[in-house]
Amino acid sequence: MNQMMDTTTYIGFAAGIITTFAFFPQVVRILRTRRTRDISLGWALSMTLGIGLWLMYGIEKNDPPMIAANSISLLLILIILFSKFRFK
Repeated sequence: MNQMMDTTTYIGFAAGIITTFAFFPQVVRILRTRRTRDISLGWALSMTLGIGLWLMYGIEKNDPPMIAANSISLLLILIILFSKFRFK
């Protein structure tokens, strides 16, 4: 059973790394170009809320992969959301 949990944790970290780093190209592009007109405000707001809730869930479950991935993802989506308002 313990071996299964270790494998599951590694899978969780791998999934978290892949999905979290998917935000990086968009964040870099926004910071370089200072343009956000193609970013949907509805998408950014719903992603912020969803990631925040996933982070809270991970904290409640004491799930390190979920906490790590969603903490970083929340920071990145907040950069996107902040930029959406700043670079109008």
